[in-house]
Amino acid sequence: MKDVTITDNILYIGADDKDLDLFESQYIIPNGVSYNSYVILDEKVAVMDTVDARRKEEWLNNLEQALSGRRVDYLVVSHMEPDHAANVQVLAEKYPDMKVVGNAKTFQMIQQFFDMDLTERSVVVKEGDVLSLGTHELTFVMAPMVHWPEVMVSYEKSEKILFSADGFGKFGALDAEEDWACEARRYYFNIVGKYGPQVQALLKKAANLDIAMICPLHGPILKENLEYYIGKYNTWSSYEPEDEGVLVAYASIHGNTKKAAIKMKEILEAKGAKKVAITDLSRDDMAEAIEDAFRYDKMVLAAASYDGGVFPCMEDFLHHLKSKNFQKRTVALIENGTWAPVAARTMKVVLEQMKEITLCDQVVSIKSVMKEANVAEMEALAEELLGK
Repeated sequence: MKDVTITDNILYIGADDKDLDLFESQYIIPNGVSYNSYVILDEKVAVMDTVDARRKEEWLNNLEQALSGRRVDYLVVSHMEPDHAANVQVLAEKYPDMKVVGNAKTFQMIQQFFDMDLTERSVVVKEGDVLSLGTHELTFVMAPMVHWPEVMVSYEKSEKILFSADGFGKFGALDAEEDWACEARRYYFNIVGKYGPQVQALLKKAANLDIAMICPLHGPILKENLEYYIGKYNTWSSYEPEDEGVLVAYASIHGNTKKAAIKMKEILEAKGAKKVAITDLSRDDMAEAIEDAFRYDKMVLAAASYDGGVFPCMEDFLHHLKSKNFQKRTVALIENGTWAPVAARTMKVVLEQMKEITLCDQVVSIKSVMKEANVAEMEALAEELLGK
């Protein structure tokens, strides 16, 4: 286990998973993921969440080492998703006197996931309730729909630690040497992104707490420059663009739309765009495309027409954006079609269902292959998009 120092009395007992191919069976994780779990050692012992079933034995070994012969008094369940709660019953059976701490919705879900009677072992908490372990006290803060309805976070006031559930998490094992923001952003928008108002509500509650450290259920423990991480979450959850720039996302069948997208990128750069990212929706990571769409303030969608609509990977991308509450962006459209270019119309229908999307008036319509006239139209579209 990677040495993770929290405090003398609060120990890390989680585990890395570098063998999983897809997180939630949909997100690639080239550097793995961590399942974080913690134990608080005081007059009473509290375990803060379990881990995925894939790392049960490692987690149990870590816990036993940390306990040094002591028994567990409480298991606090922040989130019932199986990558964190898979071993609730395992721990309950191992320590028959242990109490399980959660809110009313937590215990509804426990009965759905497990066959066990916790009637005499349940500690049901609500907003503001406090659990004393001795010198350590946990105050519970409800965080519904961040990103499940039963989610709650816990604040330990003596050490000023926020146990933040999935909040402030990221992809990547703990020993992954990578920038926090990149994989935290991809994690946030693809998993929590739909629930911006709920994250904003939690941030307002957290603003009243004196936080010195954040312990999430995925990714590194955050100990320094907390304003940076909280600031990122405030930007992301308010759907404001993080950076000035353009994402060019294209869906090309035979390569002609791809050529137009690459040309549009060159035009935008020549006209002074600060940053232009480009993604092939047929081949590149969809989750990263979603991340970039939210990161930048502008976007160009270039797509081939297909079966009277739009090429499927573009349709998929747009529906992902819609489901994640994409909003507050300016979008330009380029379509291609040999006999019936209808991609722009199809994309527009989906975009108009989103909030505060400004569509450029001009639409570039290519018939089969980009011509000089199309390049001139793309020049004009770039100027409109950039506000020149």
